[in-house]
Amino acid sequence: MKITGCETLHCGAGWRNFSFLKILTDDGLTGIAEYNESYGSKGLTAVIEALVETIQGRNPCHHEAISQQLYAMTRQAPGGINQQAMAAIENALMDIKGKALGVPVYDLIGGPVRDRLMLYWSHCGSYLMRPAAAEAIGLPPLKNLDDVVALGKRVRESGYKGLKTNIFLFGEDPPMYMPGFGRGGDTPALNVEKPMIRNLRAQLEALREGAGEDMGIRLDINFNCKTEGYLQITRALDDLGLTWFEIDLYDPPALRHIRNSLQTPIASCESLFRLQEFRPFFEHHSMDVAIIDLPWNGIFHSMKIAAMAEAYEINVAPHNFYGHLSSFMSAHMCAAVPNFRIMEIDVDDVPWKDDIVTNVPVIEDGHMLLPQGPGWGTELNEDAIRAHPPI
Repeated sequence: MKITGCETLHCGAGWRNFSFLKILTDDGLTGIAEYNESYGSKGLTAVIEALVETIQGRNPCHHEAISQQLYAMTRQAPGGINQQAMAAIENALMDIKGKALGVPVYDLIGGPVRDRLMLYWSHCGSYLMRPAAAEAIGLPPLKNLDDVVALGKRVRESGYKGLKTNIFLFGEDPPMYMPGFGRGGDTPALNVEKPMIRNLRAQLEALREGAGEDMGIRLDINFNCKTEGYLQITRALDDLGLTWFEIDLYDPPALRHIRNSLQTPIASCESLFRLQEFRPFFEHHSMDVAIIDLPWNGIFHSMKIAAMAEAYEINVAPHNFYGHLSSFMSAHMCAAVPNFRIMEIDVDDVPWKDDIVTNVPVIEDGHMLLPQGPGWGTELNEDAIRAHPPI
């Protein structure tokens, strides 16, 4: 069996696109992977297509040899879009190998340790803060704290035991606090003001009121502060009993300093690439939970990162805010790693999300059940993808 080429497919998904890679072989087997070009990775599709050209004629089951070759070819420009392209290729090759052997991908990486994966409801309310996104989802936008209380109740009644939210700005434009991404707030200095912290406390208390005392509530602060600002926010909210503060910070000692200053656990690392970038964070014990982006790192390499985390007594969670195929991909890793914490998943989404794959995640009582069947356990519905052109 040899690689003959690839196809890339894109589906409009309200406020962003879902993107997919399909690697072709000479015996008719294809492998699929989801990747993301909508958040800071413009041009990723062209890089994927260029790299696939270099591996035509190779055996797709030899995914580690191919990954190492691609890494060597891109060594002078490591990480970033090159790494995301290599990850998409690796993920599609793992799907081919599973299909060729007639086994799920998790059987290729050690077999399942568990058959139920605890989930948390990600971006809880975040998309509903934007009227256009709320319209695409088919739900009313959030307008005040009463709506936040009702949202927390909806999460609890849906059976989820955990959620994660971002920083809301009711009555402002933009309606989310995202200066780290160039949207609102003090960009680029990233200084924090006390009114924002007061409003954030009220938001989290409203979620707690609706969701109940047993709900695991997580706050994603993203890249929106410098070390001083992270300390201001987290110290002011440390008494709320959150499950974790999620912080994106590229300096391991600074993140360790924040962790040492709090009772609330810290989750981080979703924006890191490969073992080399994760290693100093583990060596400094900078976080309590290491978040691994599987579409960015590839499932085989993500398993290496998880193994390194285990050596430092750190559990891992996938960064999974994409479509259903990504949820399947992340679920295979979560099933196989011993040091699994919890799996992220977006619940509020465009109504055609279920249509673009042949099997959707089976969710019971806030848990995703183990995928079944060879490869990822689902395929792309290309007619449905074409019915929603990219935006």
